[in-house]
Amino acid sequence: MTGPGETVVPDSEHHGLVARLPQGLRDLALLARFDRPIGWWLLFWPCVWGVWLAGAGWQWPLLGWLLLGSIAMRGAGCVYNDIVDADLDRQVARTAARPVASGRVSRKKAWAWLAALSLVGLVVLLQLRWEAQIVALASVALVAAYPFMKRITWWPQAWLGLVFSWGALVGWTQLRGDNWDVLAALYLGTVFWVIGYDTIYALQDREDDALVGIRSSALRLGEKVRGGTLLFYALAVALWALAFWLYRADWIALLALIPAAAHLGWQVMTLDPADGANPLERFRSNRWTGALVAAACFVVGNA
Repeated sequence: MTGPGETVVPDSEHHGLVARLPQGLRDLALLARFDRPIGWWLLFWPCVWGVWLAGAGWQWPLLGWLLLGSIAMRGAGCVYNDIVDADLDRQVARTAARPVASGRVSRKKAWAWLAALSLVGLVVLLQLRWEAQIVALASVALVAAYPFMKRITWWPQAWLGLVFSWGALVGWTQLRGDNWDVLAALYLGTVFWVIGYDTIYALQDREDDALVGIRSSALRLGEKVRGGTLLFYALAVALWALAFWLYRADWIALLALIPAAAHLGWQVMTLDPADGANPLERFRSNRWTGALVAAACFVVGNA
């Protein structure tokens, strides 16, 4: 539980180890979103997809490094985002209590924390072969630009899709240097998946975003948000199916995607944009989408 006078963002999973930390360390943990593991799960799963579809078996040591990198770099990205967005965050109910926006963590301390997390990412980067290192480093410009997208486009979710799908490129490139058509279809499908789930996530902030001038796909789609999300998810499944077909032209291989497709369909059919808790629950359920697609990638890549 939180102590007197302490605040956490409404979508925090504020419990366990994070809840037991002293206030100063807790603020740093909250700044890196360690209280919300769904973020690094969503960054990590595409890494798994790239590794397992590459057909080199389980690759547990590699996946361990990629998991550590996902936790560290997702944290670094959140710290950077909060530094850039502090003024906007103060104007949105869900984000006003974030450590930098609320003043509990200074910008100077936030930059130092960002550097520390980036060093962990550097350690992970050095475990990869040089081709995968180049691919991983190529994402830095996309990450740096992301916080500004909500100011200039109605589709910041599309930019996030480019960023959060990057792990598929890294995982594949670490193990293979061929079949780029397969990788392209896998990556593009993942981009549409991210646009879909982040549109659902953005439903929480529609009213505040409209007031302060933040743009999002949830606002742009308006009353058509359910249909739009269905389209994004359908494109994701279609492109993943194309990746599987290009890898192995076997109709049976496509059956491996049915559980993931069914889960995404359930998200859309049960989505209630007017219910504050419903979009967050549907968004978080994408950790299971990630697991289901990972299983499908392993079956197709290694069977």
